[in-house]
Amino acid sequence: MAIQAILHIKSEEPIMGELDDLPSLGDTLIKVNNPRQKDGKDLYYIEMDVVTVYWPIERLNFIEILPTEDEEIIGFVRE
Repeated sequence: MAIQAILHIKSEEPIMGELDDLPSLGDTLIKVNNPRQKDGKDLYYIEMDVVTVYWPIERLNFIEILPTEDEEIIGFVRE
């Protein structure tokens, strides 16, 4: 199952994409499937038919993991 994520790249706008797995401590690259802007538009610096991109981990500030339909989000509960 693909992991929906937002990648915050240094000196760039954040991008969205699907990750096969979360990166481990020894990884130097991260594989992103279906990379796009947060609004769903294509990235201007990637060709139109590209569906998978590898980014060096050192270029990332941080990664946000988005919840899936299978996960239950629990907010504040008022009793």
